[in-house]
Amino acid sequence: RQAAAFLGLVPILKESGTSVKLRSHLSKAGAPSIRRKLYMAAVVSTRCNPDVSEQFARLKARGKPTLSALGAAMRKLVHIAFGVLKSQSEYRPQGT
Repeated sequence: RQAAAFLGLVPILKESGTSVKLRSHLSKAGAPSIRRKLYMAAVVSTRCNPDVSEQFARLKARGKPTLSALGAAMRKLVHIAFGVLKSQSEYRPQGT
């Protein structure tokens, strides 16, 4: 989670006084160049990676906007990459 937060991929909710009905958006705290690369990787992963495409389809079916679902896909890619680095093993999708 800290890696995703470092890259600015965690949702934040802006509140002001009594207005709490605003949509959440990505915090954008990290480097924008990395976020741009993750965005393109997420777009491709929604078609090619079974784990990411399943999550993307599930979020879209629940009525989430496309960019919100892509933000979740970007975050999932960071979690996958961190898991691969931490375990020092090859990535194997859950479906296989």
